[in-house]
Amino acid sequence: MAKDKTGALGTLGDYLREQRLGAQLSLRQLADQVGVSNPYLSQIERGLRKPSAEVLQQLARALRVSAEQLYVRAGIVHPDPGQAGSVELAILADTALTERQKNSLLDVYASFLALNERDAVPDQIEQPELP
Repeated sequence: MAKDKTGALGTLGDYLREQRLGAQLSLRQLADQVGVSNPYLSQIERGLRKPSAEVLQQLARALRVSAEQLYVRAGIVHPDPGQAGSVELAILADTALTERQKNSLLDVYASFLALNERDAVPDQIEQPELP
């Protein structure tokens, strides 16, 4: 995995560019394979646009990389083993859902996880001792 100077995962765009160049594909060739416009793909690589899960799946297929890896880099799926990823992947893989429905479900699921994490932290306020 490409890491930047701070040790964090590189951006999705950087990773896509790296994979595209490694596959010896031009921006136009990859855009044609994925079914998106050349300017749109360029904007994704430059970090100006966030692609849908469907476009990420097409990119993964065209570049022969893991779709899960692209979801992690796009911030859709958490890379931490302690975080639930299978639910997110199941939502993204469900062909009966529209992109909007997938995004809504992912947002609701993420809010539930955040709420549970917040509630799991014990209160830091000390209670006064009773006589």
